[in-house]
Amino acid sequence: MPARAQYQPDARFSRLGPSFADPVAPARFPTEVPRWRNQAWAARIGLGTLSDAEWAAHFARFEPLPGNMAEPLAMRYHGHQFRNYNPNIGDGRGFLHAQLRDDTGRLLDLGTKGSGQTPYSRFGDGRLTLKGGVREVLAAAMLEARGVYTSKALSLFETGEALTRGDEPSPTRSSVLVRLSHSHIRFGTFQRLAYFQLRDEMWTLIEHAVENYYPEFQNLASEVKVAALFAAIVGANARLAASWMAAGFVHGVLNTDNLNITGESFDYGPWRFLPTSDPSFTAAYFDETGLYSFGRQPEAVSWALSQLGGALTLVCPAAALERELARFASAYQVGLRDHMFARLNLRSGEVEPDMDFLGLLFDWLTETQAGWDQFFHDWIGGGASAARAAESPQAALYAQPAFAKLRAGLDARATVQPAQPKFERPRPVSLLIGDVEALWAPIVERDDWNLFEAKLAEIDGLIDGLGTHTHGACGANLPQAFA
Repeated sequence: MPARAQYQPDARFSRLGPSFADPVAPARFPTEVPRWRNQAWAARIGLGTLSDAEWAAHFARFEPLPGNMAEPLAMRYHGHQFRNYNPNIGDGRGFLHAQLRDDTGRLLDLGTKGSGQTPYSRFGDGRLTLKGGVREVLAAAMLEARGVYTSKALSLFETGEALTRGDEPSPTRSSVLVRLSHSHIRFGTFQRLAYFQLRDEMWTLIEHAVENYYPEFQNLASEVKVAALFAAIVGANARLAASWMAAGFVHGVLNTDNLNITGESFDYGPWRFLPTSDPSFTAAYFDETGLYSFGRQPEAVSWALSQLGGALTLVCPAAALERELARFASAYQVGLRDHMFARLNLRSGEVEPDMDFLGLLFDWLTETQAGWDQFFHDWIGGGASAARAAESPQAALYAQPAFAKLRAGLDARATVQPAQPKFERPRPVSLLIGDVEALWAPIVERDDWNLFEAKLAEIDGLIDGLGTHTHGACGANLPQAFA
């Protein structure tokens, strides 16, 4: 690949040394059929002019990018999985392929999923089903459109293997995904170092995190620096949980190895979007107790942060970390208000009255079982959308007395309804499980990708119309520390 001026390699993680990752070899696949190329983000990281052959070389065969990592690294970490500590995990079907800067100068990772076995694969084959790859592309795109700070699917290749899975009709088709993310350093990365009491390595990782993701803390004294870093991670992940709730999104597997230090959502397995408001709605069929259900996601993130704080006690007093963890609730409340109001394009005021209004809204949505996406589609701009909401498929719900108090809150916070054709349609762009199955069926039956591409085009239209791209994958807004 010839050098491009916009391409800025910067392989920082590999400089940490052998204590943090293991070099691995990528799998060799029978075929390399391109199924998704995120050209918009490729351009932002200086890879937009790659030829099809170059793209396959770097993102299906994983030949090193120029000036970047000489070999892939399977990152080491532990984690609580459904609150049971597991010291026998790490990158089991993926690796860190490269690091580079985007057009704003931020350090981003190219990580893989389905790229073959590693020392942490255990009994797994290290592969990704094609349906799993398709679902990851869709989830990241929709979350970006809904204002969630999320990783992006950069590339998806079908790889020509027949896989056996218990949760899909088998044999099923295979794929390999490349994910663009603002850090793959997980809570579990710190937990592993605490488990082995690796104090020096813990300091190495903390300094790396501060230097590359929270440089405003670089000049702080050691223990103060750790507390400040933890505070920033708490704040970022509180806002992440809030954004999922506003998006009506259920991640499904909020283990401590699936949450990272930048508060960026990533790793989409059994995700779901809500059809209607239901706190007990779960995404994963194996989440039998509802631990990671929609309504328990803030609790799950807070609990995971407490485990990260526990790991950091190796180098910082527990009391200092507990003070920062206690700020989760207020950060979550503000984040929920901000994300819900952004999705509805409402004018905010004082936090307490706004939260009372949101309490009414969540209660009404749950009690009436109004369509989640339909409500947000109908009331964009608040009371400014009243005439259009009166033509909604669920207009009868808005005419009932139970809606009156909520309607008053929408009127009081009204703004201008966006003048976009997409809001003139009677139904919203959605990504419910039925939508996913509908676009997957023609892929299975006749290798027809038209519905998949059409859905992504619809989602891109939401991003363009609402300007939510600044909040989405690797967006311009970095998580900030508490004020």
